[in-house]
Amino acid sequence: MNGLFDHEKLTVYQDSIRFVVWAGELLETLPKSLAACDQLDGASTSIPFNIAEGNGKYTAPDRCRFFDIARGSALECAACLDVLVARKRLARAEQGKEILVRIVSMLVGLIRSTSADRIHEERAEYETDDRRLAD
Repeated sequence: MNGLFDHEKLTVYQDSIRFVVWAGELLETLPKSLAACDQLDGASTSIPFNIAEGNGKYTAPDRCRFFDIARGSALECAACLDVLVARKRLARAEQGKEILVRIVSMLVGLIRSTSADRIHEERAEYETDDRRLAD
């Protein structure tokens, strides 16, 4: 992608746009009356908006604040997909969640590289149903 703006060159931004397209195609198949649909629409568009705005900020705290918001929106999207699956409105959410995991990972990396003095949690492993899951 030959972007005109710096944020357009970021892989995380490009992936967030890819997720917006994926979510948009999903939303076209669902009733607009579902609360999870409205949440997914808003949260999915919030991700690239906040990446773009954060990337344009000059100070580390400002950049981190917007990257944190984008990360939270990505996590909200994952929860929306879980709700749609739980309510049997969506059979599987793996494709969307794969994009979201990649986005969240890159945003955490941007946050860590932008703010060296922030406290970070180490990656933990959880066990459920004889499967090991990483957080």
